[in-house]
Amino acid sequence: MIGIVVSRADSASVHIGERLLELADWDERTDGDRPDADGGGTVFARDGFELREFDALHIDLDDPAAAFDADLDLLVFVSRHAGETGALLTAHFTGNFGPADYGGEPGRFARACPNAQRAVVEALRDRAPDDYEVGIEATHHGPTEPTVPSMFVELGSDEEQWDDPEGARAVAAAVLDIEGVSPDADRQLVGFGGGHYAPRFERVLRDTDWRVGHVAADWQLKAMGAPEENRDVLRRAFEASAADLALVDGDRGDLAAALEAEGFRVVSETWVRETAGVPLDRVAALEAEVTTVDEGLRFGARIDADDYEVVSLPDGLLGEAQGIDLDAALSAVRETTVAFHTTEGGTRAVGRAAVAGDGYDELVSRLCDVLREKYDTVVRDNGAVTATTRAFDPDAAREFGVPEGPAFGKLSAGQSVEVDGETVAPEDVSKERLIEFAV
Repeated sequence: MIGIVVSRADSASVHIGERLLELADWDERTDGDRPDADGGGTVFARDGFELREFDALHIDLDDPAAAFDADLDLLVFVSRHAGETGALLTAHFTGNFGPADYGGEPGRFARACPNAQRAVVEALRDRAPDDYEVGIEATHHGPTEPTVPSMFVELGSDEEQWDDPEGARAVAAAVLDIEGVSPDADRQLVGFGGGHYAPRFERVLRDTDWRVGHVAADWQLKAMGAPEENRDVLRRAFEASAADLALVDGDRGDLAAALEAEGFRVVSETWVRETAGVPLDRVAALEAEVTTVDEGLRFGARIDADDYEVVSLPDGLLGEAQGIDLDAALSAVRETTVAFHTTEGGTRAVGRAAVAGDGYDELVSRLCDVLREKYDTVVRDNGAVTATTRAFDPDAAREFGVPEGPAFGKLSAGQSVEVDGETVAPEDVSKERLIEFAV
């Protein structure tokens, strides 16, 4: 059940509320037990939603959830967004890493709803008029005391947009789109650093299956002060986000140390991207058994295998295959393994891998196929792969009297040449090259 808070002191909020009432069928009733200014009076309800209006601005409401009759799972404040950002639809959580200059309590946070925020941002992207951008904001302003998970969903960024019926309708439709969405999921993190509009954390929402709870932008971290002296504030941000992982934007060793001292893991954006879709217990096991994601662990197509073993990759064969066709060789590793070790930013496989079933045998076969692009014969037998090819032999060419230079180039390219009236064919000046790779 979602409670919707409309503020009569906020023209954009009023317009969004009007669009909400237009877009769905609502039952009306009168709540005479509560003042009209405090959410009483006319109340609107439908399956999954209850809408109430308040006289005060949203940031001045301590816990509007108390006004609702329904047993709320989520509270949504429909609001204006003010700033020099043009037409913008946005969502964010409330709280204060530092002083409470705009409502709420200092160093306190409303309970976030990361899964619902992800859903509403996706809905805003689908619903936004063509001239509107969509994004998220860092945590800022009150209220900090709602007793259920909550978020602001906003129409911005000045009077032109606050009065825009299409913008208001997009926000209203996006809120209705999240009916039945739970506030939380099993992949949530807290964000630190960067600008107010949190581009790194918006990318996480857009490109991965992770959700982002509270975000402390640079200015909020500055307002908070030294991380070590504010570990209680940091801890509350994680508790209010139902998260135990941190994604930090920028080099913040003092912050990372304080977070780790509190028992929270600091992860990279690479880690977040690479673990998308991978069961977290399997991530932990493979990081312990192979290597960490930040040290080059990448996950293969067989990540869901019931069981696996960790083996050494056939590095000689693999290296030769990657030298012939890097993309094909890497695809062979990815498609036949549970996970594997990489270097050079994840572009070359090396070292160890987790394999299941016949994955290792299939990998060797796939790598042999790559070698056949270069070698005349490739044979796998008795724990080894033997590759042979005939190659141009400069010494043999000299014995035939072939002068170095263009003639050498032609023979190397498979073309015959004339030397003193005699034809020298490529096969006359080539020798067999044999390489064996242990597998």
